Amino acid sequence: MSRNLCGRHFSLRSLLLIITYSKLIFTVHSRTNPGDVKVLKELKEGIEPRSIAPGSCLSSWDFSVDPCDHLFSDRFTWGFRCDRIVSGSARVTEITLDPVGYSGSLSSTKWNLPYLQTLDMSGNSFSGSVPDLFSELIRLQRLSLSTNSFSGEIPAALGSLSHLEELYLDNNSFQGPIPSSFNDLISLKRLEIQQNNISGEFPYLGSLKNLYFLDTSDNKITGEIPSTLPTSLVELSVRNNNLEGNLPENFGDMEFLQVLDLGHNKLSDTIFSVLFDHSSLQQLTLSHNNFTFLQVPGNMGLTSKLIALDLSYNELRGFLPAFMATMPKLSALSLEHNKFTGMIPTQYALKVAAPAGSTSSFERLLLGGNYLFGPIPGPLMGMKPGFANVSLVDNCLYRCPDTFFFCQGADQKPLIDCKNAFGPVIP
Repeated sequence: MSRNLCGRHFSLRSLLLIITYSKLIFTVHSRTNPGDVKVLKELKEGIEPRSIAPGSCLSSWDFSVDPCDHLFSDRFTWGFRCDRIVSGSARVTEITLDPVGYSGSLSSTKWNLPYLQTLDMSGNSFSGSVPDLFSELIRLQRLSLSTNSFSGEIPAALGSLSHLEELYLDNNSFQGPIPSSFNDLISLKRLEIQQNNISGEFPYLGSLKNLYFLDTSDNKITGEIPSTLPTSLVELSVRNNNLEGNLPENFGDMEFLQVLDLGHNKLSDTIFSVLFDHSSLQQLTLSHNNFTFLQVPGNMGLTSKLIALDLSYNELRGFLPAFMATMPKLSALSLEHNKFTGMIPTQYALKVAAPAGSTSSFERLLLGGNYLFGPIPGPLMGMKPGFANVSLVDNCLYRCPDTFFFCQGADQKPLIDCKNAFGPVIP
């Protein structure tokens, strides 16, 4: 989450620490490095004056006085931080603007701030391209440009920021590919570039041994999911892109992976069993793809850590996988809009109505839009609305009247459709 230094409330303890630290700096009578002052001036001058609201960080920046010597006064009330003394001068280490709708370009700023560790411009209306001169920020650890109107390609120069740990470029209008130079960001822990117009294939990112969070959702990325993604990942989301082909078989090597979302792509073929008996995976979303087959894990899911599983809107066939009812922690299962047939396993109904021992119950069980037939399992019949979110609509069930809450919302398929789809298996 971004941290703003203006227009936000701080704890009393944090404020006292800042004030105390500032006093330690300024007791040596240091003044702001002239080069740093120049960059702060250039930054303010590049912002559209009409977008600088009264009471905002930038409205208080008054360069008739020394910035670091007047920080926290009515002349400079937040927006940046000075906590490094070099050769008797205070150096700017953080710029964090408040999200009040500042607009303008960052290209007129030279960005010669060699001690800057955090640059956060998120939640505003900055536009234009990201300056290549950001490569001058050699000690930068956190860069957030989220939720602005930046466009053009992501500059390859960002790959030179070897100390960068967090990079937020999400919710902009970036185009072109993910720079291959990102593989040089060896300190990177978190990368968010979702909700842009990024295209092309994934570059090699195997050198990012510390990366634990990667979100490239809502872009136009093509090609296959590479088998060289960092094994350090805890959360991976590539939702709503144009990925094709099969899943890589090395997800089992990602021993820390907890969340995997590959929904809304064009992936196909087999869902491998390693995803169902993964040692740490808790949330798996593969909905809105073209998968046709899933492998049954050898241990029938008994050691699975999955809590939520969404395989809806695929081309999966055959009987409902019985092993999913034995997954001890699984509480949300969506198999909607596939081509499953056969009867609803009694194990599914029992996991909703009367789970055994320490096994979690199905709080959400969505089976609509398949070709399931036969009677409704008895354990479901006595449930009342609100007990669980269950849907059996749009199937081939023998009887599913609206008097049952899990039958409400859509009729069962016409008998002719069920017979045409599966011939003699429908009575």
